[in-house]
Amino acid sequence: MLVISYDIADDKLRTRFSKMLRKNGAVRLQFSVYEVNNTQRVINNITTHIEDSFAPLFSGADRIHPYTSEHQSKPTL
Repeated sequence: MLVISYDIADDKLRTRFSKMLRKNGAVRLQFSVYEVNNTQRVINNITTHIEDSFAPLFSGADRIHPYTSEHQSKPTL
């Protein structure tokens, strides 16, 4: 399981990020908090997609905080 919370200033980028999470099976827990309860492969794909497609677009004020269950290693974002 992976829980992702984020604080993204740009409205358009925040919307794209949210849609990407939902498209990959994430369930919204709060406005900017999603849970991904899926296979490790899917979680790794989401993490890679964030690193490759979204991280270069983030401003210095944008933050993403991934949290994993204690049985899995924490992904690096």
